[in-house]
Formats: sequence, C-alpha cells, structure tokens
Amino acid sequence: MSHRFLVIDTATTACSVALFENDKLVASYFEDIGRGHAEKLVPMIAQLPDKGRADKIFVNCGPGSFTGVRIGLSAAKALALAWQAEIAGYQCLALVAAQALQNMTQQSPVYVAMLGGHGEYFVQNFESNGHASDALLSLVPDAAQKNRSAEFYAGSAAAQLASLTDDATFETILPDAAQILALPQNYEYLPTIPIYGRAPDAQPQDST
Repeated sequence: MSHRFLVIDTATTACSVALFENDKLVASYFEDIGRGHAEKLVPMIAQLPDKGRADKIFVNCGPGSFTGVRIGLSAAKALALAWQAEIAGYQCLALVAAQALQNMTQQSPVYVAMLGGHGEYFVQNFESNGHASDALLSLVPDAAQKNRSAEFYAGSAAAQLASLTDDATFETILPDAAQILALPQNYEYLPTIPIYGRAPDAQPQDST
C-alpha cells in the first residue's frame, strides 16, 4: 500500500508545498512571495496531483512570520481533519540547516540565521550531522554574531550576519517543502503548535 505525505511551508517569505509517495517526490512548488501566503497556499496545493491529498501532513511550525506560521498550521490542520490524515510539524531552522548541509561538498557545522522581528535574527548552531548544538534564540545582530560557533552561515539573514565578520562564508537559504527528507531522522515529528522563537509583542498587564 502506497504512503503519501504532503508538506506545507509558509513560515518565511517563501511559500512551498510538496507531495511525496513512498518517500519519493511526486510534485512540488516553491515561490518567494514575501506576503500573501493565505491567497497563494490553497491554489498551490490544488495544483498537486489529486489536489495534494495525502495520508500524512507535515508543516513548518516556525519560527518565522507570526502570520505565515499560523496560516500554514491552520491549513494543515484543516486538511488533516478533512482527509482524516495524520499531522506533524518541523522546525524552520532545522530544515534550513539540513538544506545547507545537503549543498556542501564537505559537511561542517552550520550557523543558521533567519530574519526575525524588531531587528532581531532567529539563530541556532547545528552540527555537521544536522542536529542542533544549542537552543533557538532571537537576538540583535551583535549578540547573534557572538552566539555563533560555526564559520558557515545559512538562512535568510546569513549575508547580513556574515558581513559582520571576516572569517565567515554564507549561503542565503529559505526553507523548501521539497527538501524535508534532508532533515535528520525524527526532526519532523514535532507537535503542531507555533514556534515563535520570542515573546509576543503584546504583554498582558499585571492585574495585581
């Protein structure tokens, strides 16, 4: 019996979907659209064979755009309910690290830096096997630069952060749903709740 899974990724300026059958890519679409994920995502899924219908759905839980993360999760949960499909998530920076490692001729540690909010970057260090070596953080550029433990930068903010040092190389990468199989084993089995990476802008007032 064949096994199909759909991947949805709307956490960054990119919007991508991919359909796999028995771990082989059937079809995928990727566009760096900036904004408008809500309008783009459903038609993109509809272009896939059988309109993307699958036994399981994977979705990028973030961190990234608050709106983009929620759009992807809402769509994934709605489709999972309609199709009676399983659903699971993956972490944005883990996929970017996996894509960077896949592009390397000789694997080495990777420092992933993604554009965040309020002038901060989402950053995390990854080992050469794709596993995280520290916690996900949201930092201003100077602090983000001091947090790195690798000479290779990857992500949407890789160029900006690499420009702050003389000994770094970089690759600008956005997460792509079609590359999910590059993730280390079990990195795609997160609960489908948003990973915001930092505290919300609005803070509840103390009632005491």
